[in-house]
Amino acid sequence: MIPSPIQKALLTFQKCSAQFLLMGGQACILYGAAEFSRDLDLSVDIDERSLDSVSVALKELQAETIFVPPLEAAALSRGHACHFRCHTPGAEGLRIDIMSRMRGCDDFENLWRRRSVVHLPEIGDVGVLSLPDLVRAKKTQREKDWPMIRRLIEADVLHNRSTPTDDQLRFWFLECRTPSELVRLAKEHSQLCRLLLAERPLLEQAISRNESFLQSALLDEELKERQRDREYWRPLRAELERWRREPH
Repeated sequence: MIPSPIQKALLTFQKCSAQFLLMGGQACILYGAAEFSRDLDLSVDIDERSLDSVSVALKELQAETIFVPPLEAAALSRGHACHFRCHTPGAEGLRIDIMSRMRGCDDFENLWRRRSVVHLPEIGDVGVLSLPDLVRAKKTQREKDWPMIRRLIEADVLHNRSTPTDDQLRFWFLECRTPSELVRLAKEHSQLCRLLLAERPLLEQAISRNESFLQSALLDEELKERQRDREYWRPLRAELERWRREPH
């Protein structure tokens, strides 16, 4: 069940004709990889009409900006997040984080084109980041995101392992973080696995069924991605700190 504050927020965004995609913890819940999340994370387009609709929805939710920057296309296009706290009755205390550009992810137009659509009771159809895009967005420096990536893919494999599409198999080979599952996939789909070695060399360990080496390679892969994310955010954090100190 969608918690009532989040339900109220989603209904408000829909009523205001805001174009958005659900991401973060709520999207992970819908993909079967999480049980609970208190916040609402949205990806939005940055054209003027879209941001106007988002602004109207935030106003109806009595959402105050809780950190720099304010909701502006320039900040969103650089990769910043805009953070809000709602005060309207029924959504009191709900935090909403809004982004448009995420490291390693496509622009909003392509994210929208690839979106999943989920029908939520009492809310209706809601756009959600596609699973591959959600996984890419989760490749951050935060330690807690990596177990979530693993669970997202494990859930997808569990639901589709009997009749996987070629795209699903390719996705699993390139993103799966469970050694035993990669070994199984390599055994059952060895030709595709070998074709993908150039894109993900650690698959060689899956082919040789060496789970201990595979686990080590997966950890090394994670650490490199976390470092890339730190480097990506370094100039953005400096910019945020400068904005924070500027007089308002």
